[in-house]
Amino acid sequence: MARLPVLACFAATLALTLPTVSSAQSDSAAQSLIDRLKPSGSSGTRGIRLPGEAPAPAPVAAPAPVWSAPARPAAPVQEQAATTRPVAPRTAPRETTADAPSVSITVTFQTGSAVLTPEAERALAPLGRALASADLAPYRFRIEGHTDTVGDAAVNQALSERRAAAVRDHLARVYGVPDSRMVAVGFGSAQPLVQTPPQVNEPRNRRVQVVNIGS
Repeated sequence: MARLPVLACFAATLALTLPTVSSAQSDSAAQSLIDRLKPSGSSGTRGIRLPGEAPAPAPVAAPAPVWSAPARPAAPVQEQAATTRPVAPRTAPRETTADAPSVSITVTFQTGSAVLTPEAERALAPLGRALASADLAPYRFRIEGHTDTVGDAAVNQALSERRAAAVRDHLARVYGVPDSRMVAVGFGSAQPLVQTPPQVNEPRNRRVQVVNIGS
């Protein structure tokens, strides 16, 4: 009977500890977006030797040259022409179409609709936490809507504008990101992440792109 209070205390301590671990794990996704959306600064450590680092070795004098009689030239050997061509390095696929710090997020909508689905709201959760953080509070962001090339270009343009506005409104309503820090624009199919012919269903082009536009 004397051990019951100890077990109850342990259970209460465990219950208080678990939410903290879960919260820390969920913030890793937001931190990743913060790192990608925040402008990178210079480290300022060039030319600085860290404590404990061994100094550079002193230069060693070159040995004196030794002169010898010239050797007889060998018979010329005909070299076979190289037939291999240099292989161009493979470039990694683009993640965004912007030069500024930015991220692309796949946000699912019903066909022809600008209403966020439950999957879309879950995908936007790390972004909402990131934009509401103190790290990104000094910056403004452009919320861009993009589509693939399926359908009429004018319809896609209008749809991308409505979807970008839906994302902006969701971030403001649920995560408290001020409207003054977000500008919603639509680009339709004009800026594809993956180049395709017309009328090609490409999920990677149906996305929301968030771009840091400064303070």
